[in-house]
Amino acid sequence: MKFYVFPGAAALALGACTNEPTPLPNITAQQAVANTAIASPISYQDPLAGYTYRGPTGPRDWRSVNEEQTEGN
Repeated sequence: MKFYVFPGAAALALGACTNEPTPLPNITAQQAVANTAIASPISYQDPLAGYTYRGPTGPRDWRSVNEEQTEGN
């Protein structure tokens, strides 16, 4: 525990001695002039609009299905 106190106190002391950071410039007026694009309204599109249900047609014999999918056919 004693070993962690000194590095922590040293970090706080050195952090307090640093210079104050320079503030960021106010660029809101510049951005207002630069952003002249006109955005069109976005309308909702249903992601499932063209979906059709394709359920299983039923169990089939796996040998005939494999033979239908061979390279020779």
